[in-house]
Amino acid sequence: MLLSGALAALSLGVLPLPLAARTALAVLLGLLQLYGCSRRGWPLLRRLALLLALLLLGTWGWIGRPHPLAADPVHWIPAAQRSVPVQLQAGLLQDTRPMGEGCAVLAELPQGRLRLRFLDCPQLHQGWRLQLEGRLQRLRSGPHPLLPGAAERLAGKGVWSELQVERWSLIARPPTPLADLRRRIAAELRRVGGEQQGGLLAALVLGQAMVPLPLSVKEAFRAAGLSHALAASGFHLSVLLGAVLLLTRRVSALVRWPAAFGAMALFGLLAGGQASVVRALLMGAMAFVLKESGRRSRPLALLLLCLLLMLLWRPSWLLDVGFQLSAAATAGLILSAGPLEERLGLGLPSWAAGALAIPLAASLWTLPLQLLHFGVVPSYAVLANVLAAPLLTPLTLGAMAMALTAVLLPPLLAAMAFLLVPLAQLLLALTQLMAGLPLAQLPIGRLGPLLLLLALVGLLPWWLPAARRWRLLLLPLALGLRLWQQSRDQLLLVRQAPRQWIVARHQGRAGLVSLKADASSCRRAEQLAQGLGIARFDWLLLLDPLPAEPKGCWSRLALTTVDRLLPQQRLRSPGLEVSRLSADSQGLLLSAGRQRWQVLPDRQAWWSWRRQGRSGGSLWLGFVPTARERKELQQRRGLTAWWPPAGSTSGWHQS
Repeated sequence: MLLSGALAALSLGVLPLPLAARTALAVLLGLLQLYGCSRRGWPLLRRLALLLALLLLGTWGWIGRPHPLAADPVHWIPAAQRSVPVQLQAGLLQDTRPMGEGCAVLAELPQGRLRLRFLDCPQLHQGWRLQLEGRLQRLRSGPHPLLPGAAERLAGKGVWSELQVERWSLIARPPTPLADLRRRIAAELRRVGGEQQGGLLAALVLGQAMVPLPLSVKEAFRAAGLSHALAASGFHLSVLLGAVLLLTRRVSALVRWPAAFGAMALFGLLAGGQASVVRALLMGAMAFVLKESGRRSRPLALLLLCLLLMLLWRPSWLLDVGFQLSAAATAGLILSAGPLEERLGLGLPSWAAGALAIPLAASLWTLPLQLLHFGVVPSYAVLANVLAAPLLTPLTLGAMAMALTAVLLPPLLAAMAFLLVPLAQLLLALTQLMAGLPLAQLPIGRLGPLLLLLALVGLLPWWLPAARRWRLLLLPLALGLRLWQQSRDQLLLVRQAPRQWIVARHQGRAGLVSLKADASSCRRAEQLAQGLGIARFDWLLLLDPLPAEPKGCWSRLALTTVDRLLPQQRLRSPGLEVSRLSADSQGLLLSAGRQRWQVLPDRQAWWSWRRQGRSGGSLWLGFVPTARERKELQQRRGLTAWWPPAGSTSGWHQS
């Protein structure tokens, strides 16, 4: 029965049915299976787990795919065209924020959503309605799985199109008291605490999704393994709810219940409807009701029920990284924190075992997701969390008190800042110290499905004490296979017009050639390095005729950074080398172990290569050749040519 139910649920993913029909069928199938299991005497926990698993199988085939409504703006673009001029009215779903060159903001139409791009970056606020004119185009996909584009990032939010705004006018400013309250709290905390410390305090209340934090602060918290402190989640709610229950422990239920649910409602309104916030609120509300009614709560059953309700309400949350990390970390705390504390207690004092068990359990359960999405593991995450724990609880509670004071008694805010800003500065200093340690981020690279499955099974004995010990061997096996992959001679060609990158790798070492030197190209190159498991390139060659200044980002990426090569100059490291093909062009000869590639980044290099009468070997063109040029390439014997299509693409070439 279970096998047939699983196969039937999985088949829902490939049936050509509307989204609502797929969800209804998946739920109906799950309920039928649940009924059959209840008649067989299955406990509630197993029933919930089964229903959740069947729902996930039923939605696996269509989750994340573009299934917009028929009236969604993406359908306004003819299949044969890249863009179309439009005029429309839209309401903003968020405040405008800088994004590359200009600003981007999500907007809502009567049917569907889209992203707006402004070149002049106007100051617009959530809830405002605009009259817009510009060109509507489909969101672009990323050129490589390690470089997801806007299409991949926004699919989970139901956005498949983008409007390049040429003209706009303000139609209405409807009242948005909640957005104004968030804006006021963040502004007041930054005013008394500064951009970094005040921004940190605001993020502890509202979450970093609602507060524009400096990039350096977010990067430091990520490298130290403390990103969860900046995301509104169950920890922040537990601090708030614990304080409320402590203050109301001696009063009647008529006061305690409204106080607890009022605190949870206020937290939800301020932090927004993010997946981690919704999960925390559902679990907090259920646990509070069970506790007050005198019944023993079952945390794992509560988690499964919350996840089930959330995915029924919004299936696209399954692809949300915040949802995945929140669910995995919570499961780790429920299932593994206690057994780990017992094991650690055999050789450590009880206080030390308890302090280590919680971050260790969360880190172990989120490790596969770290490798799946980012390819980097914060090496000192457990230590950083142990050291930061004594600061996070008082800072979170104090930041919430400051937010309340900023609204009700602003004159007292400076006095509170006198006490809390130094604590925030201490937490920032600790985070920056941990992020700056050698090998603070272990670049393993993003794992493929097979290696990820091996790692998952290998981690089971750490997650669950009853798991068989032989599975521990699968984790080093997965890491060994990953090291073997990285030691091969490989050449990765990536194009995201007008940017292009070439990564040459030999026995774990790597070199990089970039056709552009702007800041956006550097950020994308950082993503490539992180996803490929490259701590630092041996050398980096920038072929941009107008190199960017300053080169701080590029300098962090490589030991040696060169703007251009002189005719007799070479960049060389063991197994890797790049040199000029000729003195009159930017053509290059690139070597990675046994592989040799002639690199022609532009047509000038192509014309020079033709004049010299070269042939044979492997050739990479950094431009799209014409039909005549392609014919000429095909006529040259012994030549293997690769060139990018008109859009974004990538390709591996390896021995």
